[in-house]
Amino acid sequence: MFLGEDLLPLLVLALGAAMVVGNGLAVVRPPAKAKEGELARAPIGRSVVMIVVGLLAVIWAVATLSS
Repeated sequence: MFLGEDLLPLLVLALGAAMVVGNGLAVVRPPAKAKEGELARAPIGRSVVMIVVGLLAVIWAVATLSS
């Protein structure tokens, strides 16, 4: 198989971790100065939902890779 048998869990792990880190940083550290037409802060509700979805993906991928 191309790139090994664990390709899908590794991709899910990478995507989930990116969702957690990216949305977490957007909430914790918003840009100093918002550009015109952009939000000053990330929407908290959407960011929390995306963090939870990312955590679920990370947990699933780690459980799959460890079994």
